[in-house]
Amino acid sequence: MNIMDFNVKKLAADAGTFLSRAVQFTEEKLGQAEKTELDAHLENLLSKAECTKIWTEKIMKQTEVLLQPNPNARIEEFVYEKLDRKAPSRLNNPELLGQYMIDAGTEFGPGTAYGNALIKCGETQKRIGTADRELIQTSALNFLTPLRNFIEGDYKTIAKERKLLQNKRLDLDAAKTRLKKAKAAEARNSSEQELRITQSEFDRQAEITRLLLEGISSTHAHHLRCLNDFVEAQMTYYAQCYQYMLDLQKQLGSFPSNYLCNNNQTSATPTPSVLPNVIGSSAMASTSGLVITPPPANLNDVKEYNGSRKARVLYDYDAANSTELSLLADEVITVFSVVGMDSDWLMGERGNQKGKVPITYLELLN
Repeated sequence: MNIMDFNVKKLAADAGTFLSRAVQFTEEKLGQAEKTELDAHLENLLSKAECTKIWTEKIMKQTEVLLQPNPNARIEEFVYEKLDRKAPSRLNNPELLGQYMIDAGTEFGPGTAYGNALIKCGETQKRIGTADRELIQTSALNFLTPLRNFIEGDYKTIAKERKLLQNKRLDLDAAKTRLKKAKAAEARNSSEQELRITQSEFDRQAEITRLLLEGISSTHAHHLRCLNDFVEAQMTYYAQCYQYMLDLQKQLGSFPSNYLCNNNQTSATPTPSVLPNVIGSSAMASTSGLVITPPPANLNDVKEYNGSRKARVLYDYDAANSTELSLLADEVITVFSVVGMDSDWLMGERGNQKGKVPITYLELLN
């Protein structure tokens, strides 16, 4: 027998097997043929594997969205990964915001209150961006990769063996059907032999599939360890971000004036501002001293000088009434104290204009 004849016969046999399975499957769906049921333990294992696969995919995809919210960036990273090439490095959102703040602060002037604050905020945002990059790398390595390996590796093997088990089951049931229809003794003997072979193959494939499916419990244990690693990475990231923001809060709180004042403030007396705390009660205890209050030294200096002084305006201020003087940031005016005036205010003078100005908007000059 030459190779061509062998291939032809093999193709014919495969076609016959495929047709037999198709007929058996169709008749089962129509209720015209009996179906061999898998044992309850194997069915439970198959259900557990399918459930694990579905939820692992959902968790994996949503974690990717959490770590990289930009869908275009995710697609680009996927393409580079499939091409086995390294994606080009680019600034992430916190780093980009930080760079904008630093550039703006530099242009406004590091010596100005706003420029200095922008630079400090920008540096902190860039640190957060670095921490964010580290979170993504750690989570991808310790959490996403094991989940993806299960979907693309272990579960594909399980699905392949499950499909093979389904085919062996169809072969077994088809053999049972032929045995029932066999009338002649010779045909019955041939059908009984075929049934023994298909039953043996089905049992062997069921055992292989069962052993693979029982490994799902080990998969759950492994994914639990990976989940702990992911939580630890998040905990490190949020702790770093909190510490960076706490340090920034302290730096901004050390400014010589109340940088949080609203430029459109219209109340008669500026009120101290407290930086908001969104971390928790422990953080509140550590930051409760960060109430930004107007420095009394400025007013004392004016009183001790007992005359007029020059002052640079830190922020724009709109006069609430005719007794106050509107201010523009960075202009220089003359200020002096008046007996009986509220300690949070000075009398300001610009040319022929005169009126009350809040001391928190001023930087007294020597």
